[in-house]
Amino acid sequence: MSQQIPTLKLLLIGNSNVGKSSLLLRFTDDTFLPQEEVSATIGVDFKVSMMEVNGKMYKLTIWDTAGQERFRTLTSSYYRGAQGVILVYDVSNRDTFDALNTWWNEVNTYCSSPDVVKMIVGNKVDKESSRVVTYEEGANFARKLSTLFVECSAKTKVGVKQAFEELVEKIIETPSLWQKDAAPNSTVRMSADDDKEESGGDSCAC
Repeated sequence: MSQQIPTLKLLLIGNSNVGKSSLLLRFTDDTFLPQEEVSATIGVDFKVSMMEVNGKMYKLTIWDTAGQERFRTLTSSYYRGAQGVILVYDVSNRDTFDALNTWWNEVNTYCSSPDVVKMIVGNKVDKESSRVVTYEEGANFARKLSTLFVECSAKTKVGVKQAFEELVEKIIETPSLWQKDAAPNSTVRMSADDDKEESGGDSCAC
């Protein structure tokens, strides 16, 4: 039965401390940890989630990549085979928004398919009083790149489910991304410790 469920590989990328891990936790577990309690991702982490779209189930393997420069070469291989990529910035940190150009170039360099669906996500809209990147700036940037755009808050849940749903729906509308092989990543495990045993060496050596 599980072989009949298409598996989609999604990536979360962006600078450190923009809230990628928090977005992942909010979407998959509906939980939120304060920033000081969230340790920086080392290399790559992932979770598995199921989503129903138009009456059909899809298995999502969502990869949370480290934003630190020293892990860039480690994570580049994880772009391969991705059908969707979420580029995250912090609306209260201008540098993280400016860095999107660099992350965009990485996506276009390392992703195997030119049809990969990309989405710009402005996180931490709950910090409205310290916002430095306006909604219009984010929307205009996404429009210039002809990509999806959503603002959200992992803390308050606003926009998080919407972001993942829009991304998955767009992937489903692009058959070339997922119909060729139904479950390329079905062997992935929830635990990074178990990943070495299950994935046959495709885990990060960190």
